[in-house]
Amino acid sequence: MKKLIIHSVPVVISGLWLVTECKTFNPITLKGPDFLKFYLILVLGFYLSVFILKLFAERASQITFYFLILIGGLGIVKLIRGIILGKPVGFLIMILIVELIVTLLLTTFPPKDEFRK
Repeated sequence: MKKLIIHSVPVVISGLWLVTECKTFNPITLKGPDFLKFYLILVLGFYLSVFILKLFAERASQITFYFLILIGGLGIVKLIRGIILGKPVGFLIMILIVELIVTLLLTTFPPKDEFRK
């Protein structure tokens, strides 16, 4: 439960930014720079929450990977939409590559199995 709350904080912060600055609930409809700001707030906040959990000697759990999949999925959907519309997507591709590298690094440390003692 603690991990879920810690990982939810960046989602709430980026959602609040989305509503207050862009006046929308849908990040897919945002233009390039606004989406990149939203996505960077989300990604950097999430990685900060992972780092905070590492400071408490916690290992990456399945919740961490679920959040990684959801955040990566949002980026991939926006990437596909940008390619279809013919927009420049270079920065988003770089962010997604870094996300992929971090995900691979996190998978080298297997998730903590809470049911085994």
